[in-house]
Amino acid sequence: MKSSLYELWHLFNGNAFPILVSVSHSNIRNMKDSPVFGGFWTLFFLLCCCSLAASYDGPLYDFTAYTECKAQPEGALYQGGILKDEPPIMRPSIIGETATGFYTPAFVLQNLTMGNVYCFSTWIKIQGSNSALIRASLKTENRTYDCIGTVLAKDGCWSFLKGGFVLDSPSSLSLLLFQNSDGKDIDIAVASSSLQPFTDEEWRINQQYIINTQRKRAVMIHVSDQQGNRLQGAAITIDQVSKDFPIGSAISHTILGNLPYQKWFVERFNAAVFENELKWYATEPDQGKTDYTTADHMLEFVRAHQIITRGHNIFWEDPKYTPAWVRNLTGPELQSAVNSRIQSLMSKYKEEFIHWDVSNEMLHWDFYEQRLGPDATLHFYETAHQADPLATLFMNEFNVVETCSDVKSTVDTLIERIRDLERGGMYMDGVGLESHFTVPNLPLMRAVLDKLATLRLPIWLTEVDISSKVGKELQAVFLEQVLREGFSHPWVNGIMLWTALHPKGCYEMCLTDANFKNLPAGDVVDNLLKEWETGEIKGMTDEYGSYSFYGFLGEYKVNVGYGNRTVESTFSLSRSDETKHFSIHL
Repeated sequence: MKSSLYELWHLFNGNAFPILVSVSHSNIRNMKDSPVFGGFWTLFFLLCCCSLAASYDGPLYDFTAYTECKAQPEGALYQGGILKDEPPIMRPSIIGETATGFYTPAFVLQNLTMGNVYCFSTWIKIQGSNSALIRASLKTENRTYDCIGTVLAKDGCWSFLKGGFVLDSPSSLSLLLFQNSDGKDIDIAVASSSLQPFTDEEWRINQQYIINTQRKRAVMIHVSDQQGNRLQGAAITIDQVSKDFPIGSAISHTILGNLPYQKWFVERFNAAVFENELKWYATEPDQGKTDYTTADHMLEFVRAHQIITRGHNIFWEDPKYTPAWVRNLTGPELQSAVNSRIQSLMSKYKEEFIHWDVSNEMLHWDFYEQRLGPDATLHFYETAHQADPLATLFMNEFNVVETCSDVKSTVDTLIERIRDLERGGMYMDGVGLESHFTVPNLPLMRAVLDKLATLRLPIWLTEVDISSKVGKELQAVFLEQVLREGFSHPWVNGIMLWTALHPKGCYEMCLTDANFKNLPAGDVVDNLLKEWETGEIKGMTDEYGSYSFYGFLGEYKVNVGYGNRTVESTFSLSRSDETKHFSIHL
């Protein structure tokens, strides 16, 4: 097979250097077109783009995931990892103190290390039920990890479970076991099981390779005179003026007229979402009396600063947050009110918001489908798409990446619901994961994102925060973990924090105090925003009149000087496997 020579560029501390690798052109194309990234692709870019590549000999994360039920299981990830050649034991299923006659598999694990990230996967086959939500859990000497992964398994075929865990204390002897979430007895078989440990450093290296390959791109600037002669020694200054990846926060009406708040927000974020001001109870508290005044003023603020904004939300399935007058409607009256809500909101703000959360938290509640029938949600999306065809329509949900213990919102439940709606012709373009964490389980979070990637829809973390129960210091620690995990997953397209500031604080987590002095979580955000941008770069063109660097995606300004001549220009850096070539004439 014919190979071509690729020159990749990696930037550390403002210094660019080339690495030459020979790799099959067709292999690269085939791997990049796949919905997940395999081991070879991981290895290739780790070797090319990671500062520790010369000494790294650790495991390479496998993004592979499956959501279809298969006649035969695929091979084990990582060749089984530490479960290679380790058959499961069969434990009798017991309810109370009575053996039921059914057996469930389990793995005996020895000498697990505190702080390591353990990635687990297996194929599950059930008998005794048409379908069942199978939960994997871990029991150590000190505690039980109630859920480390789930799969919605079907009778007669093999379903893929992917998850993981991080121990808060070492364990010399543990038991990894499986059970039906509803407690009913069924036979469970497992195959191609895998458990792969990563040290914290190995996990971070694997994150960094995705950042280097998905969030950055190689650039080569060519400088010549008007006759086309290459100019060696031309002075180049490069500045990133905007970022491609959206990182933002919720805002509320409290930002209006608050100049310090506005200044603080604009200096950091390129995306926003209104916390409550577009919700139905806020815009039409009384039937027929719509008031968009506050939302209009907030929109003027974000528009003035070129901040993209998500529309949140059109409908909230939780009756608690549905206007009281709507709760009293039924049948045609409710249908008329629903249609009026969509038309009023979407026509007023057509092409203003990049996204609309059409149905909020529909896995947990079904207010509208109970009253309007099973096709109510499908109607919402169809009508919203007709009203604003260019808006990206989202389904927004909680407890999908935060945990797998919530049986209403497991990853397979969400995927199945989306596919059912798509089969009905639904126009839905994105998956919103609220991401209200207490203690994040990073390998589970990544495994969930891997499975959602099989939908091939944009994924956003839409309401990221950490519970106030853990305290401000741990909020900062856990927030950094979640943000790094989101930014380093190839299918996450944006991150929104749920940190709108009010006089009495925030929903769960604030970034600053009332005087805009950073809290620990605010320091984390500021440090990551700085880490994930291309700082000012200065250099000189080489003997070929060229200068190369590796930068984060976004918009750039470049200034070139040679002798007494200077020129300034701009260019865009969008995602691509190819080097960006940009020519400047003096």
